[in-house]
Amino acid sequence: MYRLLRAPFRPVTYSRWLHLCVPLLLLAIWMFVMPEWPWGPMLLVLPFGLVPWVRLAEGLQAQFLLTPYDRGSADGAISLAPSARWGDRWRTVLWLETRMVIAFGAVAATVWMPALTVDLIASALGYSLDPGPMAPLIPERRWVAALLAPVPLLVLMVVVVLLGELITAAATRLLGPSAAERLSALEARTEQLLERTRIARELHDSIGHALTVAVVQAGAARAAGDAAFTDRALCAIEETGRAALEDLERVLGVLRETGQPPSQRPTLAEADRLLESARASGSEVDAQLTGPLEKLPGPVTREGYRILQESLTNVLRHCGPVPVRVRVEMAADRLELEVTNSLPERPGVTPGSGSGLRGMRERAALLGGEAETGPYEGGWRVRARLPLERIR
Repeated sequence: MYRLLRAPFRPVTYSRWLHLCVPLLLLAIWMFVMPEWPWGPMLLVLPFGLVPWVRLAEGLQAQFLLTPYDRGSADGAISLAPSARWGDRWRTVLWLETRMVIAFGAVAATVWMPALTVDLIASALGYSLDPGPMAPLIPERRWVAALLAPVPLLVLMVVVVLLGELITAAATRLLGPSAAERLSALEARTEQLLERTRIARELHDSIGHALTVAVVQAGAARAAGDAAFTDRALCAIEETGRAALEDLERVLGVLRETGQPPSQRPTLAEADRLLESARASGSEVDAQLTGPLEKLPGPVTREGYRILQESLTNVLRHCGPVPVRVRVEMAADRLELEVTNSLPERPGVTPGSGSGLRGMRERAALLGGEAETGPYEGGWRVRARLPLERIR
């Protein structure tokens, strides 16, 4: 009851009314040409439902007029795609037939209810009416006709609301996304969520590494009290900051979805940048890079770079400038990456146990590999194995 009382004040009521009356144009033309076959339009629309693009046109019209609150939504109840399968085409045929049947009722109510109101008002004012189809519904007493004058309009509003709900339900059922379309939308949504998760990891690794290097460098420069060392530290902070800004600009470009191709993500061929950054922070880095790293598959070399970056970041963040040993080896079927560091003589110090280590394991798992982190020979070790064959 509340919905019926609120209906006259809702714009969607009148947009659905317009949708119900659109087939009136076809009906009017048909009745002018062949009035002896009033159901001819029902047969006329049959072949059009088999045309793939008709479903798209009907979906656009239905979403615009029947469910305007879904306009622009990726999860709308009405599909905006042409028929891809015969099941979609037959549903479109059934939709066109259903729309014509409901439209007949809406057009009849739209024509006859206002006409009845006019006859009641004329009778209440004392005008004599010509005999017609409405004559049996007109009371003889003028005051009764005056009281009943608004009733047809109220009935018309109820009919319009109910038929609008009915046609919307039919559109949702017959023009709604098929199972294949829902699966495709779900896969696209999943890909989007995975991409955003990857972007979050990129920000964590890149910006976290830059801030860690900057903090360690600043602290070491202040403690050293050496002008030459301070100058080198400032240069390292500047270089690391510039690289972090480049990564941040690339990630923000993806988030803004500007359509521009993002800049190339760093790879293990650029590992020297990470190693020099760690050395500039005061760590003694013993690095051994074996094999043609520039020939690694794209996913492996990019994720390997991020694992190495996060490993060095954890060392600097939790242990400070301690000796670090880095081994990166490209074998025939896998990439092996190992970062080992000693622990400072402070109780309870470990290179981290939060999202960074979990992110390394997730990166390796996505490529079908594995990453291990934990104590090793009195220190801490990160070891990752990434397969190459399945990536190729």
